[in-house]
Amino acid sequence: MPHTLLKTRESLREVRYDIRGELSRRARELEGQGRQLIRLNIGNPGAFGFRAPEHLQAALAAHVGESDPYTHQQGLPLAREAVADLHRRRGTPNASAERVFIGNGVSELIDISLRALLNPGEEVLLPSPDYPLWSAATILNQGRPVYYRCAPENGFLPDPDEIEKLVTPRTRVLVVINPNNPTGASYPRALLQKLVAIAAKHKLLLMADEIYDGILYDEATFTPLAPLAGDVPCLSFGGLSKVWRACGWRVGWAVLSGDPVTVGDYHHAMDLLGALRLCANVPAQFAVPAALSGPETILELTRPGGRLHESRRAVVECCAASEHLSLVAPAGALYAFPEVIGDAAVDFDDQAFALELLETEDVLVVPGSGFNVPGSRHFRVTLLPEAGLVREVFARIDRALGKHAARARARHVA
Repeated sequence: MPHTLLKTRESLREVRYDIRGELSRRARELEGQGRQLIRLNIGNPGAFGFRAPEHLQAALAAHVGESDPYTHQQGLPLAREAVADLHRRRGTPNASAERVFIGNGVSELIDISLRALLNPGEEVLLPSPDYPLWSAATILNQGRPVYYRCAPENGFLPDPDEIEKLVTPRTRVLVVINPNNPTGASYPRALLQKLVAIAAKHKLLLMADEIYDGILYDEATFTPLAPLAGDVPCLSFGGLSKVWRACGWRVGWAVLSGDPVTVGDYHHAMDLLGALRLCANVPAQFAVPAALSGPETILELTRPGGRLHESRRAVVECCAASEHLSLVAPAGALYAFPEVIGDAAVDFDDQAFALELLETEDVLVVPGSGFNVPGSRHFRVTLLPEAGLVREVFARIDRALGKHAARARARHVA
């Protein structure tokens, strides 16, 4: 009897998530054969020996006995109040617990926030490169991603004039990822003010993905978007995953700011969708007040001599020493986004190179095209390994690129 294939949702054909895609599946096959791989594809601190701070662990453990019931769909009141207090200190207008939504990580909240807003065919302005979950959530919620360019020659910062030219009557949202994943760019205040002006002029909702807000290097600074937005509707995302190294706890938050009348219906829509999934993971929400009012723990990792700072320095130095790589040094976040240059860039296919690197050098990276960069010559690596391992990885990358360059030169001679 012939099999009848079970059809899946057609829009899934447009969705990609190369961070955990085909290359990652091939990596699991190789590991099943006994290969020892260096996985640089995911910004997952716990996989590299980082732990959530002890005071967060203690807060979670102390309240396990109170975690059995569902909580309010927007989250535990004490967790929401802690987030609201953080935003009041930042200057977010009308910050209150009622405007805070706790989710199973920022990923869930991105999906809910777009589902609450988009009608079929409406447009979302996204950076290119972007974090691909944003594109996927837009498509799966029947929206259309429209990309604004963040070019390496401009430090991976966008051009506001180019962004405004992309606005149409169908545009609903302007997304800002700051500090940026995958590039590590940190957006200056003046640029953010121009983006707010665009949103105000065209009546767009600002969505600020600020999950890496505390991970900065050297003299880089973080400017939150909501205080600049004022009455312009803005949804600001943060969470425990990165700054507090608690990815598996799945605790993220979104804070809705802007004119209360303007955002009223949208608030109710977010609340309804939150109620339909009942509530977010309860135990880890008890760690939110401890995180936001407790001791600072990320600076010891990001300041000179700290583990993340030294790993970043290793990436910067390795790229500077390579004839095959160029790098805009990341100002923040947990990634670098090197570009392949010179002979190695001739006929370069980032997907093919990433597969070759995996097969021949046991290193897993994410191709730049996975971040919605057409014709990419980039790849993303995480800064989470120890500096020594980072240098070993880039020696392998340089070796693979050297072979690619030699083949390109041989074709040219022939």
